[in-house]
Amino acid sequence: MENEFVVPCDGGATEEDDRFRWRLKDVMWASVGVVGESALGVTEKVVFSDGTCNVLKRFRMVYVKRKGFGQRVARLAEIGHRCDYLVPLRAYLYSKRFKFVVCDYYPMGSLYDLLIGAREHGHTMLTWKKRLKIILHIARAICFIHKQSSPRERNMTMNVHGNLKTSNIMIDVDFNAYLSNYGFTQLAMEVSEAHQPKTTSIQPSSEPLSQKKDIYHFGLIMLDILGGTKALEFIECDIKRKDVKVKESEFFEFPFEGKDRRKVLDVWSIALECTNRSREARPTIENVLFQLSK
Repeated sequence: MENEFVVPCDGGATEEDDRFRWRLKDVMWASVGVVGESALGVTEKVVFSDGTCNVLKRFRMVYVKRKGFGQRVARLAEIGHRCDYLVPLRAYLYSKRFKFVVCDYYPMGSLYDLLIGAREHGHTMLTWKKRLKIILHIARAICFIHKQSSPRERNMTMNVHGNLKTSNIMIDVDFNAYLSNYGFTQLAMEVSEAHQPKTTSIQPSSEPLSQKKDIYHFGLIMLDILGGTKALEFIECDIKRKDVKVKESEFFEFPFEGKDRRKVLDVWSIALECTNRSREARPTIENVLFQLSK
C-alpha cells in the first residue's frame, strides 16, 4: 500500500513526470505537521526531499468509491486551473487507509490566520485596501464557480462552493486571495466540528447546498473582515437593520480616511444584503461583484 502512486490532476501531467512521482510513503515521510483541522479532515504541510512544499488535505470520511472520487477530483481540478482565484489541486490519492488531495502551499496562511493573529496575538492589522482587495478576489472566485454551465455533473453540483469560511481562503505575500476546498463537501462527510476554527458565536447556515447559501456565507466573511465578532453579531440584532446607524468606532476594527468611508459603508451594506434571512432577497454574486467594483 505504501508504494501506491499519488495521482496527478493538473491537466496534462502524467505519473512519468518527476515532480509527480510521489508514493504514499513519500507523502507520509514528508509531513512536517498539522496546520489546520475541520469537520472534513486534517490539513498538513508536506515538504519533499527535493524541497517542494505542498499542503495535503486528508479527509476523515469519504462517501464515494475510488473511481468516483478520482473523477470528481479531476473535474474540480480542471475547473480550478481556469480561475486565478482558486487554489489549484495538484494530485490525489485514494487508498484503503488514506484519502487526500494535494494543493499548493501558501506561507502566509489563511485569512482566518491573519485576522485572528491581529486580534489575539498583536500581529499587524490588515489595512482597508488589503481587506477590500481580499473581498474582491473572493467574490471573483465565487462568481467563476457560480457561472459553471452544468448545475450537476458526475452527481455533483459544480456551480456551488459549499464550504465558504475564512479558514478556506488562502493569502499570498502580495495579499492576493485564493479560495480553497471547492467541492470538497461533495467528496467527504463532515464528522465533527470540534476542531473547526470559529471567530464568533454566529452559526453557519443550515440550508441545503445552493448558491444562495454561498452568498450567505460570503456575507458572513465580509462582516468578519470588516469588524470581527461585533460586526457578525449585528446580524442577529432584533432591530430592523435598515434603521440602524452604523458607528465606525463600534464596528470597524481598522482605521480609514474620509474618502474611504463611503466605500466601507457600501461594503457593509452589501454584506447585510447577503446575510438576509430570506434566501430570495439575497443578491446574486454577479450583482455583488458589480457593486463591489464601483
